[in-house]
Amino acid sequence: MSPTKESISEAFKNLQLEICEALEAEDGLAKFGSDHWERPGGGGGLSRAITDGRAIEKGGVNYSAVHGDIPEQLRKHFKLDQGQFYATGVSIVIHPQNPFAPTIHMNVRYFEMDNGICWFGGGIDLTPSYVDTQEAKYFHSQMKNVCDAFGPDSYAEYKKWADDYFYIKHRNETRGIGGIFFDHLEPGTKTKKELFDFVLSVGKSFAPTYTRILSNKKDLEFTEVQRNWQLIRRGRYVEFNLVHDRGTKFGLETEGRIESILMSMPSEARWVYNHTPEDGSEEAESLKYFQKNIDWI
Repeated sequence: MSPTKESISEAFKNLQLEICEALEAEDGLAKFGSDHWERPGGGGGLSRAITDGRAIEKGGVNYSAVHGDIPEQLRKHFKLDQGQFYATGVSIVIHPQNPFAPTIHMNVRYFEMDNGICWFGGGIDLTPSYVDTQEAKYFHSQMKNVCDAFGPDSYAEYKKWADDYFYIKHRNETRGIGGIFFDHLEPGTKTKKELFDFVLSVGKSFAPTYTRILSNKKDLEFTEVQRNWQLIRRGRYVEFNLVHDRGTKFGLETEGRIESILMSMPSEARWVYNHTPEDGSEEAESLKYFQKNIDWI
């Protein structure tokens, strides 16, 4: 059967719960708080935040299912005078305590309009401060496994999409080591059920992939120099989200729920004037990998 907006929302709601439970188990100290909210124009969501854990410094796992009049930007894009929309999804950002553990972002989403147009989007990307090449290979292998079940060329296409999207143009560097990113996957060659099964499999790959990485890195010793580099890289993360990220900009422009929109921001970040890592340092070595089109597999 073709999935309905209600069944998609229910699956996303369950996904949020599964991911929060897995992250709490891995952290071993902090617990997620819950914040139910309602959207004035219709619908609402559940934001879940975690802070000051053993492994996680700050993180959020947001679920939403909203509806109402189609936003002006979309009406202009689709040349519509009016109409109704429904959107649901899960969005995640985790900032770890340890500089050797990477920040991670995931989003899976579904959007439909009352004229019958609908699509899926999403992806997962990894943002380390210190690049571990074996970790990068593992992460990208997991993403490729998910994509290979959907189509033989999907990983290459969605990896390139992520490389191009998560690019900080004013820095001439990528936000991290990429991952996969896709948007506007509409029923056609693939059925709506096939698209939904793929998007849900992306979502379900998050917890086992990231908890393994976090487990390997959360207890490593680090120095103040390494913490400082982590904060500088977080500054890059903030720059991308505020300057380039379409979801953040769309949310701010449409007067979305600000706490959910800015959930992705770290507790701390740092900007150091004209900071350049010393040649041969760990920091300089990692910086080499913040570029597009690296073949990790």
